Amino acid sequence: MDHHEDECRVGGESHSKQDDEEAVARLEETRKLMEAKLALRQTNLNPERPDAGFLRTLDSSIKRNTAVIKKLKQINEEQKEGLVEELRNVNLSKFVSEAVTAICDAKLKTSDIQAAVQICSLLHQRYKDFSPSLVQGLLRVFFPGKSGEDLDGDRNLKAMKKRSSLKLLLELYFVGVVEDSTIFINIIKDLTSLEHLKDRDATQTNLTLLGSFARQGRVFLGLPHSGQEIYEEFFKGLNVTADQKKTFRKAFHSYYEAVAELLQCEHASLRQMEHENAKILNAKGELSDENATAYEKLRKSYDHLYRNVSSLAEALDMQPPVMPEDSHTTRVTSREDSSPHAVGKDSSVLEALWDDEDTRAFYEGLPDLRAFVPAVLLGEAEPKMSDQPVKTQEQPSELAPGSDQVQPTQDTVEVHADSGNLQDGKLVEKGKDKEEKDKEKFKDPEKEKGKEKDTERKGENEKEKLKSLEGTNLDALLQRLPGCVSRDLIDQLTVEFCYLNSKSNRKKLVRALFNVPRTSLELLPYYSRMVATLSTCMKDVSSMLLQMLEEEFNFLINKKDQMNIETKIRNIRFIGELCKFRIAPAGLVFSCLKVY
Repeated sequence: MDHHEDECRVGGESHSKQDDEEAVARLEETRKLMEAKLALRQTNLNPERPDAGFLRTLDSSIKRNTAVIKKLKQINEEQKEGLVEELRNVNLSKFVSEAVTAICDAKLKTSDIQAAVQICSLLHQRYKDFSPSLVQGLLRVFFPGKSGEDLDGDRNLKAMKKRSSLKLLLELYFVGVVEDSTIFINIIKDLTSLEHLKDRDATQTNLTLLGSFARQGRVFLGLPHSGQEIYEEFFKGLNVTADQKKTFRKAFHSYYEAVAELLQCEHASLRQMEHENAKILNAKGELSDENATAYEKLRKSYDHLYRNVSSLAEALDMQPPVMPEDSHTTRVTSREDSSPHAVGKDSSVLEALWDDEDTRAFYEGLPDLRAFVPAVLLGEAEPKMSDQPVKTQEQPSELAPGSDQVQPTQDTVEVHADSGNLQDGKLVEKGKDKEEKDKEKFKDPEKEKGKEKDTERKGENEKEKLKSLEGTNLDALLQRLPGCVSRDLIDQLTVEFCYLNSKSNRKKLVRALFNVPRTSLELLPYYSRMVATLSTCMKDVSSMLLQMLEEEFNFLINKKDQMNIETKIRNIRFIGELCKFRIAPAGLVFSCLKVY
């Protein structure tokens, strides 16, 4: 066990060191990129354009220029160097408009943007009328006018064209080819227009574009960059005024509030449809194709909208919207999916799921807690001891009705303390005079109240001691969790937990299971077995853990970076193991796969 812990610790330290080295390498790469962009911007802001005499020495033939212009329609990183060399050797003075059209028509991918920036910078440094024509051509993608050609066509292609054009315009602005920042104000005002909310496809496209702009152009919104010292000098020369930043922020925040409200409405519609579908499932056992199709369409629309709104919130450094939920997320699943006893009609098909008999026994042969733990500890029976105090109080009341029940508890204690004096006590009691009985009746009640308070105080102290002892035992049990790397160990720990069963302890256990180290994936099958075993008697254990895992999944899936890759792997592996035990419903797993 110690050897296993040492390996995990060494592995974690090695991984941490590797992460640090990668972070330093990325930082250095970013620094070099910013320095190169800064140098390019200085050149573009003060271009030394060649005179007409120099241009006449270059190749001005129609054939050569036509070939170069065709290549401008297919700009990519692989062909960049060759294309730059060709552009240096030709005279495009009479073909600038054709070159602009070719670049505007090029289907640029994100990986091609930097290559296009280099090409455009070269043409900007050589031809004075290139940049104004290029800006007008790229803006035509966002403001096409009323041409019939734009009204038709593939929406997806247009959305991709808008995204690449916006990225290119931003990068050209950063390197000095584009100097007027007001063009972005016009673009953002159009994208954030509330009129577009009536068109769902346009809304999804605009959300994507706005999120991309907010991540790439944080300087326009006055948002800080990670590694601020690297970007500070680079963005210092950009002429984005404080009023312009205020305009950008106002437009983004107003639009975000509007789409968040739209998301709330769509969520309410989805929930309403789910309730209606649940009623149909309970009544008929299945949904019609029409209802299922309508639900799937609304569900996909909601998921798409939620992802885009969350992505925009993340880009704006805002908290993503939180939808009001009950015990279930926005999913319709049948009880058969989540039932641990849901078995198919053909048992041989299920047996084929497992590699061998041991694996099948591990996932299906769960211990019966009722055979090892008293039912009262599992919350399935009321403790019978609660009846005894009532009987103890009733018995003396029958022997001495009225005010004669002054000392029932004291007599009972004395009888149990010394049974040998029982007969003598009875003889003495019979020989007492009536006067002594009268004195007993009028005994000071304050003493009795004091005794009752002392008894209550002692009981509270005992409860506190018991609670403290229980907490200590739970902490010790949770510390043993990482060492349960076999079926017997985890089953034994499961039984021991039942003796500490309480609502607060179940919450602590679920939290400990959820916080399994990201480098200890081998523990997930055993933790899942513990949850599956406890779920046979404690239904809230599995529901709490599933809710936490699903919330973590939804949070991580919106993170586009790869910084939390191990946490993502742990999360989806945990859900997968719970699915093997039939704790996680199949609908949840398929929904996760759809998101991927």
